[in-house]
Amino acid sequence: MAEKKQGIDWSTIWKKDDWVSVWIGFLILILFMAGVKFGLPKWGWMTDGAFQSKVAGWSSKVEALGKDAEKMDELGLKMGAASLKTALDAKNRADIGKVAGKVEKIAGDVKDAGLKGKAEKLAKEIKDSGGRTFGKMFAGGNLLTALYALIGFWVLAALGILIMGQPVGKFIIAFPFVFILSFIAGIIGGNSTISYWGLETVFWALLLGLLISNTIGVPGWLKEAVKTEYFIKIGLVLLGAEILFTTIVKVGAYGMVQSIIVIALVFYFCFWLAKKLGLDDEFASILGTAVSICGVSAAIAAGGAVKGDPKKVSHTISLVLLCAIPMLIFEPIIAKAMGWLPAMTGAWLGGTIDTTGAVVAAGAIAGPEAMSVAVVVKMAQNVLIGVAAFLLAIWFVFRGKEGGEKPGAAEIWFRFPKFVVGFIIASIVFSFFLTEAFAKGVTSGSAPLRSWWFNLAFICIGLDTNFKELVAMGGGRPAAAFLIAQVFNILLTLLLAWLIFGGVLFPIPKF
Repeated sequence: MAEKKQGIDWSTIWKKDDWVSVWIGFLILILFMAGVKFGLPKWGWMTDGAFQSKVAGWSSKVEALGKDAEKMDELGLKMGAASLKTALDAKNRADIGKVAGKVEKIAGDVKDAGLKGKAEKLAKEIKDSGGRTFGKMFAGGNLLTALYALIGFWVLAALGILIMGQPVGKFIIAFPFVFILSFIAGIIGGNSTISYWGLETVFWALLLGLLISNTIGVPGWLKEAVKTEYFIKIGLVLLGAEILFTTIVKVGAYGMVQSIIVIALVFYFCFWLAKKLGLDDEFASILGTAVSICGVSAAIAAGGAVKGDPKKVSHTISLVLLCAIPMLIFEPIIAKAMGWLPAMTGAWLGGTIDTTGAVVAAGAIAGPEAMSVAVVVKMAQNVLIGVAAFLLAIWFVFRGKEGGEKPGAAEIWFRFPKFVVGFIIASIVFSFFLTEAFAKGVTSGSAPLRSWWFNLAFICIGLDTNFKELVAMGGGRPAAAFLIAQVFNILLTLLLAWLIFGGVLFPIPKF
């Protein structure tokens, strides 16, 4: 028998989505660095009932603003505030929005910086809320922007499909339907009440996909555009530009210590439990990484490192998203009821909730200080994604060798998820080779695109997931392992948050 050829198969740099996602992600970042603008449709909206519920609060603030303007002899702002107060009392949404827009312009001429900022912020909030009606999303301009966005994503995604040698014609026909579903998910998730409670667009994207796949089913022609890993890997490369190496410094020693302890112990516990329940090393690793680090991104990275079955990755992601909803709602409520310190609450939220958006939403419920700590701790976990993927890749190489045989570097490289390379390169470039202002300018444009790639990916996860298959997969054992490990994660992180951020072992940190 001929000896198996060792070495790197260079054709993977254009044949596999691992690499093609890197090239597409880099292309997007380069275009933004060159000054290209890419508009996306606006889908934030507020019901009339939600708007009217805020009117009384706004009215009090506007009245106070008028008094401050009078004290500082800003007669223009005083008159503007009086007009806005009258409009608020009349409760006509359209008139309120128009008058608030005029007050925002008047505020721009106020001399005192503090009063100016306060007036502009309040007027803008009222103006934007007045204009964020459901019908505005279907205005001609917004729909035209949506069409341009469709064409942009269409071209970029099809370019990668063409490079990989897949049937691009079938993809081109099917992709608009996936995009339209992502737009519908954005409309649902864009509601102010829904977004306040942290029910992110990706959750609705997953739900829409699941609804279709588990009712009418997914036709064969539509499956040609179900490219979950391809879409989410592009998004993860773009995410690398947003997670800067300087973040490691900002998270501080406390956040990093908690993250390392939680990741190590929770991963081991979940892996051990999954093995006890009869799952293989591959599935146990994906589940353990997802529950211990940061959910979706970690599951994808782990799946790439161990060359895992995409079905197992999709199953894990579904568990992550479904668990995130009750956690983001009930954890901050419990923390408030128990009277825990904001820093301790934030450390608990950031260390347990598995998606960054859900962490922010939970922090918003818990309070501003808790939210800042929660985000810091979550970022401490996020920066360890690449490390975890690398260690898993090496471990899975060595575990397959017998008799002490040493694996070659090529085999380790084959195991390593290449999109993580793109993630790390993007992070290095944006951390050390660009000015902070320029980097933020670029990511302010690329971040919404990254969110939409994720949105497309979660539509695909739902379309590719059937509940009957989920139940059949391992007889519910993967779900049991994940849920039990998540309970362990919640309790362990709570203990560590109390010890590290609660003033027990160290002074309460200042963020």
